[in-house]
Amino acid sequence: MQTITGQVFDEERAFYGSSHLELLSCRFDGAADGESAFKECRDIRVRDCFFSLRYPFWHDRGLFISESEMTETCRAALWYSEDVEILHTKLHGIKALRECGNVRIEGCDILSPEFGWSVRGVSMRDTSAESEYFMLRSEGLTFDHVKLKGKYSFQYITDAVLTCCELDTKDAFWHAKNVLVKDSVVKGEYLAWYCENVSFENCTIIGTQPMCYCKGLKLVNCRMIDCDLAFEKSDVEADIHSSVISIKNPASGRICAQSVGELIMDDPKAGGQVISNLLP
Repeated sequence: MQTITGQVFDEERAFYGSSHLELLSCRFDGAADGESAFKECRDIRVRDCFFSLRYPFWHDRGLFISESEMTETCRAALWYSEDVEILHTKLHGIKALRECGNVRIEGCDILSPEFGWSVRGVSMRDTSAESEYFMLRSEGLTFDHVKLKGKYSFQYITDAVLTCCELDTKDAFWHAKNVLVKDSVVKGEYLAWYCENVSFENCTIIGTQPMCYCKGLKLVNCRMIDCDLAFEKSDVEADIHSSVISIKNPASGRICAQSVGELIMDDPKAGGQVISNLLP
């Protein structure tokens, strides 16, 4: 493997089609403003490098990126790439990850609108993220100790497990399928509408009008805070160890809660059962 250390590159397609390269403490920046530094590459290792130019990693296979920085001007950094490992790196450009597969992200700082669209087989651990439309239409996700602030996150995802996460994001998990969220805090308005086979275990759920129009929804040993008009038109099995401000017209299933401030059953088709020691 060839090693390149401490150099600056700003030309177009600086390493196009290369393979078996290691770059240490290099910069991709400069007046030539070239794009696509590592397009169509194989077996590339990058450590302690700085990227301010666009589209550096497209159509690559076998990437290892560590202790590096991709700035706001480093747009669309990783697209159409496979077998990617990103450690302790700042991903601060818009659309940083799309159409990629088999990606491991650990110890990273993500500040990237529209991050993670249509990706497959992504694991993320010990990472903070701020993003809109985070992970849209992605599948095979494993998240552990991820802290997220955003909007419209995890929409249309399939086959995901999230553990010990802190999610502050409105309109999350819309149309999601086959998802398990456990030991986490989920805060945001209009959580998980139109989802299918989504479960929350040992979670704290915060925010207005959660979990409406759902199929196969499950809550196990969860708490709900500031949740009103919950479960409208949903098929739900819920074990809630807290009060709920209000529940409205669950379609089917059974909801057990410590107390319910208001139970609204004004739809004759609403067949869900609500059980509590304290019902209005």
